[in-house]
Amino acid sequence: MSGSDPAVGRRAFVVGAGAALINGGAAQPALADADAHADAGSEPDPESAVVDGPLPGFHPALKDELDFPLAWGRSGIRDFGAWRRIARAKVEETLLVEPDGDGVPFDPEFSDRTENPIYRRELVTLALTRYEPVRGALLTPHGTGPFPAVLLLHDHGAKFDIGKEKLVRPWYDDTRLASAEAWADRYFSGRFVGDELARRGYVVLALDALGWADRGPLAYDQQQALASNMYHLGSSLAGLMAREDVRAARFLAGLDRVDERRIAAVGFSMGAYRAWQTAALSDDIAAAASVCWMTGLKEMMVPGNNTLRGQSSYHMLHPGLARHLDFPDVASIAAPRPMLFFHGAQDPLFPAEGVRVAHEKLRAVWRSRRAGERLHTRIWPDLGHVFTAPMQDDVFTWLDAVL
Repeated sequence: MSGSDPAVGRRAFVVGAGAALINGGAAQPALADADAHADAGSEPDPESAVVDGPLPGFHPALKDELDFPLAWGRSGIRDFGAWRRIARAKVEETLLVEPDGDGVPFDPEFSDRTENPIYRRELVTLALTRYEPVRGALLTPHGTGPFPAVLLLHDHGAKFDIGKEKLVRPWYDDTRLASAEAWADRYFSGRFVGDELARRGYVVLALDALGWADRGPLAYDQQQALASNMYHLGSSLAGLMAREDVRAARFLAGLDRVDERRIAAVGFSMGAYRAWQTAALSDDIAAAASVCWMTGLKEMMVPGNNTLRGQSSYHMLHPGLARHLDFPDVASIAAPRPMLFFHGAQDPLFPAEGVRVAHEKLRAVWRSRRAGERLHTRIWPDLGHVFTAPMQDDVFTWLDAVL
């Protein structure tokens, strides 16, 4: 790892139970005794068979039962402030991970500092929870400050060797640089979004989620085992990520170089989900830009959708939440703060009907707050699951206007 302390490497960040969860053992052989074949001669009930790889045959009935009774406008709660508190508390209940709050000091340690003519780059290691340190990239524009800031949240992409490096050029590691440049070419028009933001005068913080880069690398087929093991341990993979993102926003707000009133969460794909989720759960976020992750749950749970595979979906699964709130309902907890949602019409991960339903729900909430102009939604007709340079430029211009 060029330019960094060799004692502070990947394995220093994957410790104890976390290492066991990520590195897990080999798969166990299937049962070969009589119990495994007890029903081999019987025909499956067509009404309850597992279908459409692998939805239960009765999945339409399960979907019909979901009416999201805690959604704004449906819950019967007329005071929006009271609804926000109750809805946020319900989301936090399903995270299964208790907040550390101010009980755990961040204890940041800075390293690998370099300068260029426009901004300073440094690595920061800090405690987001009481479990393990997390390392991130921190970019700071030259000048007196305090500056507006962006919590930049990386995607999933089934690519675990890089996390923060997907968004901030890794000046500290040549191997990761090659991987990151290929990722930027594929999804970001060859740009590093964090570096672009720093050039525009924003402090930028990008951290690794559990399983990526310094906290991994996780293998694709280990994701369900990791999530299952965390559930067995009374915790949650998705809940941990949510809590860590909220704490990262708190850390940013406490930096002297940052204007605590002007912090945005920005992300693409899974990072987009993290951006609106963080805005819903954190009062430190003044605005959020979400690129390629917003849909209605029912419209997403259809045969062929990527979510049905499991694996990556566990990073965005809070057990029982769908009995109360849909995805846009959760994002609406952030209203009436400025929010941006971009999608590509050719995106295979999010059916157009789900995006339409979600946008309509979001607009209804912002209009109810007489803040319709603070919600910016756009579907790019010729684009898929990408965050191209024109999309980035629109997001940057929007951030300049709302922060």
